[in-house]
Amino acid sequence: MNILHVFKTYYPDSMGGVEAVIRQLTAATAPMGVSNRIFTLSWQANRQPVLHEGSVEIVRAQTHLEVASTPISLNALRMFRDEVARAELVHYHYPWPFGDVLDLLSRRNRPAILTYHSDIVRQRLLMPAYRPLMRHFFAGVDAIVPTSPNYLQSSEILQEYRSKATVIPIGLDESCYPQPLPERMRHWRNAVGEGFFLFVGVLRYYKGLHILLDACANSSSRVVIVGAGPVEASLKQQAAQLGLTNVHFVGAVPDEDKVALLKLCKAVVFPSHLRSEAFGVTLLEGAMYGKPLISSEIGTGSSYVNIDGLTGLVVPPSDPDALRKAMQRMDANPALVEQMGLRARERFVNLFTAQKMAESYVELYERVLDQRQLMRAA
Repeated sequence: MNILHVFKTYYPDSMGGVEAVIRQLTAATAPMGVSNRIFTLSWQANRQPVLHEGSVEIVRAQTHLEVASTPISLNALRMFRDEVARAELVHYHYPWPFGDVLDLLSRRNRPAILTYHSDIVRQRLLMPAYRPLMRHFFAGVDAIVPTSPNYLQSSEILQEYRSKATVIPIGLDESCYPQPLPERMRHWRNAVGEGFFLFVGVLRYYKGLHILLDACANSSSRVVIVGAGPVEASLKQQAAQLGLTNVHFVGAVPDEDKVALLKLCKAVVFPSHLRSEAFGVTLLEGAMYGKPLISSEIGTGSSYVNIDGLTGLVVPPSDPDALRKAMQRMDANPALVEQMGLRARERFVNLFTAQKMAESYVELYERVLDQRQLMRAA
């Protein structure tokens, strides 16, 4: 099968959760006979219009402007039509409203599915103008894939399309993660110690890191924050104003260093407080390495990965006191940390491997293609 994945950004320009899912999915489906290509936008496309990542070809149209976090290209249409013509099925990754436009003008009845990674949250004021296009887009795809039953249940938009929804959880391939060399382990042990709470991710407004910093005030819990992003400067300013000596910002790091920090940490803390956080790949990474999890209840996939009292602790969103108490509880109870970490690892193995995700998507691809063939035959 020839599958064309479509999303607004991709490596190396952006390293967010959706990009990580696409990378894991394309790698895991390739041994199953799937040929994957990726269509995306980039500010660097004029210099490098095509990149290769293993067997995956990444085709990039030049970004010309960005409106409400939506990159737009003035010359993407022709390129996208060429890519669609080569594909048996188009796999959109939502949200990206400009992708809706490309679909409207270019797909020409090609089979398509849509992975629904998140509601549109920050740009809700634009929804009245965008909603007719969105509904046309959703009506035209063959299947919609929420990444958790929690998100399917809680998303107002998805309620209209339950009849074409198939839940497929995100999965990770542990073998894709590098084993850190002893010197990298020593480096990070000397730099930040062990037994800290770890956050990993792009530093965005919905990650709730301002809440985490408030929770660290008047607390002995140690926190390491990995990542860079739009709110980095304001977070560092907040930490300085609070006089926090128990929080370390280490910036964006290579995968080997991230794994070293995952191994050294006590638990993964994930304070996202808005529904833009639909799943939480970092939670999966923590579970994969047998770490307990702390997250907020926002009605999304984060509470599908992290089960309160089983794999970790789930606290109310935007509540620094509750977050502080959760970290203090783990600090005071090593046995609880060990038990929850073991159960988090067990849940990862049972539900969240890349192999399981890939098998589910290949089954869905085949079902959609078979249904289209039957429709044409009729």
